[in-house]
Amino acid sequence: MPEIQMPKLSDTMTEGTLVSWKKKKGDKVSAGDVIAEIETDKATMEWESPEDGTLTEIYVEEGGTVNVGDKIGFIGGEGEEAPKKEEKEEPEAKEKTEEKKEPEKKETKAKEEKAEEKEEKRAEPKKEKKPAAEAEKPAPKVEKGEEARVKASPVARRVAAELGVDLASVKGTGPEGRVTETDVRAAAKSKTGAPQKAPAAAKAAPSVKAGEGARIQLSGMRKIIAQRLVESLGPVPHFYLTIDIDAGPLMAAREELKSAGEGADTAKITVNDFVLKAAVQAAVKVPRVNASFDGDAFVQYADVDLGIAVAIEDGLLTPVIRAAQNKSLREISELVKDLASRARNKRMKPEEFQGGTFTVSNLGGMGIDSFSAVINPPQGFILAIGKITNVPVVDASDQIVAGHRMIITMSCDHRVIDGALGAEYLKELRHLLENPALLLV
Repeated sequence: MPEIQMPKLSDTMTEGTLVSWKKKKGDKVSAGDVIAEIETDKATMEWESPEDGTLTEIYVEEGGTVNVGDKIGFIGGEGEEAPKKEEKEEPEAKEKTEEKKEPEKKETKAKEEKAEEKEEKRAEPKKEKKPAAEAEKPAPKVEKGEEARVKASPVARRVAAELGVDLASVKGTGPEGRVTETDVRAAAKSKTGAPQKAPAAAKAAPSVKAGEGARIQLSGMRKIIAQRLVESLGPVPHFYLTIDIDAGPLMAAREELKSAGEGADTAKITVNDFVLKAAVQAAVKVPRVNASFDGDAFVQYADVDLGIAVAIEDGLLTPVIRAAQNKSLREISELVKDLASRARNKRMKPEEFQGGTFTVSNLGGMGIDSFSAVINPPQGFILAIGKITNVPVVDASDQIVAGHRMIITMSCDHRVIDGALGAEYLKELRHLLENPALLLV
């Protein structure tokens, strides 16, 4: 059986930290058994064994961080042992081989030095002409032409220019082979090699300045959150639209379901479930908002893949409900509860929190009146939902009465959504939330 390797548990993951082993060396395991807990750039997740057998070797201790694809353990079949001896003997064998080749290397080196001296002498008279020759090189034009044909995000192109990476040589991991910023940075890292590991040494011994209580290193999730926020607020031109809706009908519908019993064996439908269903249905009515910016084009999605922001320890996850336009209010309610529970208990699969065409973030349950959220690239917008408040309002008869209000803010990518388009979407969203019966059909 092959050695087990650090899995790629998210689309942006380049390394992982082995938080804990759930099985000990020598334990028998079956495919599907949880054998380790791994921290990725987005979450800490339990990882299941890919094989039946015995965990005969553990190569990475708890707390160790290794690159995706590096070996972390060995699950052997009956009587099968990990190739430990070969690994230990290999360096010695290499040393002996190097000793034998040393005389040959010296001779080769001497020849190379002579050849270099000759080349230098030949090149000396032409030294003054070098700047002009370099200025006439057509290489940059070819490179720009190549980069124009490469499908890459604007951020990836900018970072590639900064790091001197040729986009044509980078393999893209984004949709349809699109090159992302992570791909560019990974290419730059592999190009420079060992020097890139210097920050790890600094990480091992963090210094605490005077007045600081503690210096806490960023987790993989915190690093990617920081990176994504910079990617979003920097290159993505945000603008914000806010509406104040009458939440009275929404509260009445919720109470009606509650008084009807909702079924003894079913979980209750919350106000947030109504909001999510309305957000999806409004996107179906105004499909142009269900899109993202992609270099020289818009990508309009066929399905509404709804992301739901879920706060977890040390970060945030956005589980995705796929093809949410085909789900009923009850189905959305059940999926949200299941995904949120598994996100908090580290039981999510990578594909369940990747992608999404837009996101809804609700902090109303935490007492927040209103806020503006940051777009999750490459999505075109995000909705920020505040709490329902009791306020005095003027009714249709110009009388001041007690009412319920909810503030919703839409953060838009101006490259994809103009003000009028965003306003059209919010108008439809308000209509659905103020007439919740429409969400039940």
